[in-house]
Amino acid sequence: MVSPYFTELPDLMTLFNILLVAIIQGLTEFLPVSSSGHLILLPNLTGLDDQGLTIDVATHVGTLFAVILYFWSDVKQALGGIPRLLRGKIDTPGARLAFLLIVATVPVILVGLVLKVTGLADAMRSTAVIGWTMLIFGLVLYWADQKGEQTRHSADWTLRDAIIMGLWQAVALIPGTSRSGITITGARQLGYAREDAARLAMLMSIPTIIASGTLLGIDVVSHANWAMARDASIAAALAFAAALLALSLMMRLLRSVSFTPYVIYRVMLGLGLLAMTYL
Repeated sequence: MVSPYFTELPDLMTLFNILLVAIIQGLTEFLPVSSSGHLILLPNLTGLDDQGLTIDVATHVGTLFAVILYFWSDVKQALGGIPRLLRGKIDTPGARLAFLLIVATVPVILVGLVLKVTGLADAMRSTAVIGWTMLIFGLVLYWADQKGEQTRHSADWTLRDAIIMGLWQAVALIPGTSRSGITITGARQLGYAREDAARLAMLMSIPTIIASGTLLGIDVVSHANWAMARDASIAAALAFAAALLALSLMMRLLRSVSFTPYVIYRVMLGLGLLAMTYL
């Protein structure tokens, strides 16, 4: 007898949609090109159904595990510092890193709640907005990358820097801005070397993804069923693999290449979207 859990297999279109969404999310989450912008554009430009909240959460979980695995030594250090931080002590590298990551996450949580409550978050999900943010913040990244010094390293991260980068990160709530792109921009403007700027940006993504995933996950849990769990598992696994690949390639390339290739892509995509919107 066939188990009832396997009687409803996903159709090819559903699988294709999940595959496309997971790979796009995985590849773009940590590259400075905006994963949210690409996912908003996907149904707008292809006519495919919106991936839905469950798949959004699943792909975020997949990318979360990818960045934790890649930067496990830093994550382990921060986790080890949490007990001392809870006792009010910031006297070890781990406690200091955990504290600065928390500080850097506060602005995006506060601004995110405001946008959700006011409805502005949904109002900004348009092709025109993404076109402008792709173009403008791509050029801002180019400016910061070309003008910024490369004299500081991740170990030099200060409270002031964490606050500044946290404020930059909050701007990424505008679709098309790119969370990793805007925090890298902030770090480069502060004089961090390219690899170190990317490392700080990636570490900042961990509590941010956990916060957004938790917020989204609350709505998902009440509607959970086997079919949703199956689709979510597929999406999470694919996003994990794609994110780990993209993250590994970017960090290796930054040893010898600037952020200019990503800027060129952003500018071309931004101009294309604006042309579609206004012409």
